[in-house]
Amino acid sequence: MRQPRATQPRAIQPRAIQRTRRRRLITGVILVAGMLLSGSITFAVWPHGESSARPGQLRVVSTTNFLTDTVREVGGDRVAVSGLMGPGVDPHLYNATASDVARLRGADLVVAVGLYLEGNLQPVLDDVAERRPVLLAGERIPTERLLEPADDAPAAEEFDPHVWFDVQLWRFVVNGVRDSLSAQDPANAAYYRQRAASYRAELDQLDTEIRARIATIPESRRVLVTSHDAFRYFGRAYDMDVVGIQGISTSDEATTADVERVANLVARRQVPAVFVESSVSEQTLQAVLAAARSRDHPLRLGGELYSDAAGAAGTPEGSYPGMLRANVDRLVAGLS
Repeated sequence: MRQPRATQPRAIQPRAIQRTRRRRLITGVILVAGMLLSGSITFAVWPHGESSARPGQLRVVSTTNFLTDTVREVGGDRVAVSGLMGPGVDPHLYNATASDVARLRGADLVVAVGLYLEGNLQPVLDDVAERRPVLLAGERIPTERLLEPADDAPAAEEFDPHVWFDVQLWRFVVNGVRDSLSAQDPANAAYYRQRAASYRAELDQLDTEIRARIATIPESRRVLVTSHDAFRYFGRAYDMDVVGIQGISTSDEATTADVERVANLVARRQVPAVFVESSVSEQTLQAVLAAARSRDHPLRLGGELYSDAAGAAGTPEGSYPGMLRANVDRLVAGLS
């Protein structure tokens, strides 16, 4: 099966990561120093409406809600987790508020995906890392298993951070969370090891389930078209062609040429549906729909996928496994 250029992997170069980190750190120091001088930071530790940590619990602040779910799974009742981002929030564009900085600085541990997913937040994370332990969990994944963006991506050192769409890669994140919790709370290290092992077993089952369900889609129709290029790891892991109209960051803008390119592809491959993302506007997809229909191809929207954020807390889609299962349900229904 032909692979679009967006799915071609390249190994990450460690020197590029180091240069990016140095620039982030300098920017973060300037940003947070400015907030301190302006008096915009108030040092309240925990946000209103979230329970504070009980005695003996670690206070952990995480970024995306699916990462928050993972930290809770590993940490259990020994950890009080506070997430910065809820459902529908775009981590690429999220900006730290003064209260966010206060929460981050008051945590026992901060956990982010890293890999420049939280691009606008990264300078603050770098500054907080001078004072508090910060786990950039995605950077626990071996670099040879990471993907860089396509050659026409705007920033050469910005690589694909959407690692959660390959469940086997997410196991490295689970291990990173386990190790960081254990380092901060050695007395409960065995507890974190046991919970991480149980969760990894659940993820192995999830991975097998996804492979079996995607295999039910006719091979010619295994083409996943979305607004931005977030699903390349999913395509590589589960044998789907993946096409994003925009680049890997939602701050990229689709051009008329991008729309025409995708419309030609779906018409040629007779792809029945394209998919909206929960944290991204569907405007560019509507343009593709119109362009495909002008070619007499009856393209439709196949439903909403969770990309950079999971669903609401307390729902099945609010968990990391639940968001992936919901996505697979919609892919199978839309493409079969």
